[in-house]
Amino acid sequence: MNRVRKLLESFNYAFEGILYAFKTQRNMKIHFGVAIIVLVMSLFFDLSRLEILLLFSTISMVIITEMINTSIETAIDLITDKYHVFAKIAKNVAAGAVLIAAINAVIVAYLIFFHRFNPLTYGVLRQVQQAPIHMTFIALLIVVFTVIFVKGLTGKGTALKGGMPSGHSAVAFSLFTAITFISENMLLATLSLMMALLVSQSRVESKIHTVFEVIVGALLGFLITIVIFQVFG
Repeated sequence: MNRVRKLLESFNYAFEGILYAFKTQRNMKIHFGVAIIVLVMSLFFDLSRLEILLLFSTISMVIITEMINTSIETAIDLITDKYHVFAKIAKNVAAGAVLIAAINAVIVAYLIFFHRFNPLTYGVLRQVQQAPIHMTFIALLIVVFTVIFVKGLTGKGTALKGGMPSGHSAVAFSLFTAITFISENMLLATLSLMMALLVSQSRVESKIHTVFEVIVGALLGFLITIVIFQVFG
């Protein structure tokens, strides 16, 4: 019984560690959110066992490296609260490990899902490619006005800074969507998506917006632009 109890306690400690990392680390919340989205997407595609194995391994690697990074940072903060070059190196190396795991995850997701999205994506792009060029500017203006309107309702932030939703994220994803529709070029679409993600990430890193505000802004810009191109294109 003692062995069973110790085993159960070890599992409880492990889950406490996972919950601590999830509650205290913003990046861990992002990792879990992306993992859920990817796993839900995988249900709609006929993935092979090898692809499923790669997917689970990649997700696990990102989460594990983030937890190791959290452990190292916590241990260093326990030892000293003063600046030291070795402490800086240890934290930077741990953060670099997370970055490598995240880049690997993006590459794996691209290799698994890209060719499956291609037929559907090109079908949608061909439908709206002939839309007038001014549709982009109209969509952009509607997104901006909608952001200002929502911020006015919530009473938080200004037109250009803070509040719900993130205007920068909304505009960035609106432009990404418009570029994707007009160019019909997956490489250009991928690059514009990366730029939109960088803009959104910068709003969170600068603590101007929360992750939720950025996600709402991104969805707002994305969906409004799609609707405008689909209906009026």
